Amino acid sequence: MALENNLIQNKLIETFDSSVFNFQQERDIYSFETSADKITALILFLKNDPELRFHFLTDLCGIHYPDNETERQFAIVYHLHNWYENKRIRIKVYLNGEKPEIKSISNIFLSSNWMERETYDFFGVNFIGHPQLKRILNMDEMVSFPMRKEFPMEDSGRTDKDDRFFGRTTTNC
Repeated sequence: MALENNLIQNKLIETFDSSVFNFQQERDIYSFETSADKITALILFLKNDPELRFHFLTDLCGIHYPDNETERQFAIVYHLHNWYENKRIRIKVYLNGEKPEIKSISNIFLSSNWMERETYDFFGVNFIGHPQLKRILNMDEMVSFPMRKEFPMEDSGRTDKDDRFFGRTTTNC
């Protein structure tokens, strides 16, 4: 018997009520949202439920939405996989832009340790309870988070290049 979207949705709503919402099929992956305070319980439920069996964390990453309202400026996205049924799901959690933080799931999925550190390193999201949350790819002395969309794509004061050669002006050479 295949693991159907409606079974997943019904089990989650039955257990978490209105804390899970915005269910939708996005191409080949079933997606939904939850609140940050429910993520640990939700991940544990998805992993331990005898019918759902999402035992594999495929990915955990961050997204910055600077134009969203403050309460939804960052998102943490979790991709889980049920190997038995070859079913994948995506969980999206929005976080506050002024103080982005969420509980770590590194005690549930050991593989999330590195993914949470990478997300911290690039977006500045604090994973509460992480055993060693520190930069892994950028220098420790760095004070900014490079994947945040807080800076212009290029330095407007650069004098070492001519935009005409890159097709960025309407003026001909």
